[in-house]
Amino acid sequence: MYAKLPSLNVLRVFDAAARQKSFKKAAEELYVTPTAISHQIKALEEGLGVRLFERKTRAVELTKDGELLLSATTNVFRELKDTIGEITGASGAVTISTTSSFASMWLVPNLEKFYLANPGVEVSIQTGEHKVDVMRDRRVDLAISYGDYDPTQPHTSKLLTEKFGLYATPEYLDKLKHLSEAQLLETEWVNKSLPPVSWETLFTRHPNGEDLSSCTVRRFDQEHHVIQAALAGQGIALVSSILVGNALKEGWLVPFSNDQLQGGEIEGLTYYVVVPPHNKRNKNVMAFVKWLSVEIQRINPATVLM
Repeated sequence: MYAKLPSLNVLRVFDAAARQKSFKKAAEELYVTPTAISHQIKALEEGLGVRLFERKTRAVELTKDGELLLSATTNVFRELKDTIGEITGASGAVTISTTSSFASMWLVPNLEKFYLANPGVEVSIQTGEHKVDVMRDRRVDLAISYGDYDPTQPHTSKLLTEKFGLYATPEYLDKLKHLSEAQLLETEWVNKSLPPVSWETLFTRHPNGEDLSSCTVRRFDQEHHVIQAALAGQGIALVSSILVGNALKEGWLVPFSNDQLQGGEIEGLTYYVVVPPHNKRNKNVMAFVKWLSVEIQRINPATVLM
C-alpha cells in the first residue's frame, strides 16, 4: 500500500531543507553534513521524477511541487508528534518565540502562574529581535511578536498596545533638581524596521518643553538593559509601561512627571500572538494563549486592546 512512498528519514530531510530554505541550515538542524542533505534531496527528486528546489548561488527556493510537498510534511510531522504525545501520555513542552525584553521583564516573572494553573506543562522560551517564521519552523509552537500590528494578517491576535513612559528610582529623582541635569536612557532598536521611540521624539511632540542640550542620552540596544540601568540609578528611562510593571509594583522605580511633557507618555507598539493553524488543536498551546491573554488583561487592563 505504501511501497512507493519515500522513507520517513528522506521526508524529514526534505522538510528541514524546505523550512530553512537552506541545505546548510538543514544540516545543522539534523546534525549531518550539507553534502548528505544534498544527496538525499537529489535522490528524492529522482525518485519522484520532479524538481523540488531551485538551486540559487547562496540559497534554495521551493518549486510549486516543493511547496505542495512541504505543506504535506508539515501536517504529517505535526500530526505524528501530537499523536505520539497523546499515546505516551506526555504533556509536552510549549516552545515560544519572543523578544528578549518581553521574556525577561514580563513573561519569566509571571510564568509561575501558568505552571500553577497548568501542572505538567513546560514552557521553553526562545528569544531574538527578528521574527521567527512559525508557519514553517516546527520547533516553535507560537510567537509573541512586537511591532506594528496588521489585523488582516492571518493566525494572529492582538494582546496589547503599550504606552512608553518615564521611570527612575525614587533616590535618583530625590537628588534631581532640574530635568536638564538628568541622564536620559532610551532604546536603539536592533530591529531597524521598528519605528524609533526616543527622548527626541518625546520633546519634538512638546516643543515648549525643557531644553535638553545639557542632558546626556545613553542608548542601549535592548529595552531590558535600559530598565536595568534605571534600576541602578543611572537616569530616567523612556520604556514600555508593560515591562516596568514588576519594578513599579515593588517600588524600585516610580513614574517621572513633568508639566512641560504633559505626563511624558508616548503610544508604543503592539504585542500580538501568532499561532500556526496546525497548532490550534494543541491543547497546551491554546491553554498558554488563553492564560497569556487573561493575565495581561488582569495586570494591565488599561492598555489591553483585544
